[in-house]
Amino acid sequence: MHQPIRLAVLVSGSGTTLQNFLDRRGDGRLRADIGLVVSSSATAGALERAARAGVPTAIVERQQTGSRIEFSRRIFDLCRAADVDLVCLAGFLQLLVIPEDFLGRVMNIHPALIPAFCGKGYYGHRVHEAVLAYGVKVSGCTVHFADNEYDHGPIILQRVVEVRDDDTPATLAARVFHEECEAYPEAVRRFAEGRLRIEGRKVRTL
Repeated sequence: MHQPIRLAVLVSGSGTTLQNFLDRRGDGRLRADIGLVVSSSATAGALERAARAGVPTAIVERQQTGSRIEFSRRIFDLCRAADVDLVCLAGFLQLLVIPEDFLGRVMNIHPALIPAFCGKGYYGHRVHEAVLAYGVKVSGCTVHFADNEYDHGPIILQRVVEVRDDDTPATLAARVFHEECEAYPEAVRRFAEGRLRIEGRKVRTL
């Protein structure tokens, strides 16, 4: 059994994905220590969740930095100082410039099946509203390695949900989030076990 890895979790909002990690860490389903939570907003509810769990937090607001490069540098400096193995974006709404030493060590989860309904501006309920407006029959979630574009890096795994005729953005979001709660920890587990290999645009699980 692998040793727990150290995560940094980057947040911007209420922190439901962070809470999923905390819950699974607490009951043993996720063998990972959360060494740091970084928020791009001083008012993010995720900060309270982290504080209740005794996880160190930091706030780095984009508007308080001179550039996206400086914003990213401050965040990854914190991640290095916390000695984390993997950075998990969890509802983090800012684009990052990922430094060379963190390439292949930053994950994101998106509430749709990339490359559909993704990219700049597609987040939260906006994604599910777009899915319903387009009339697709399935949606889901995607865990991928992050690069320097929105929702663009190599895909690790995806999980699918049916889109029902009577769905609202809220009901679809709830079903997708249920799958997210399984998919993201599974991707972290595969990373921790050294089972993920990036080959161009593909990620192979060994």
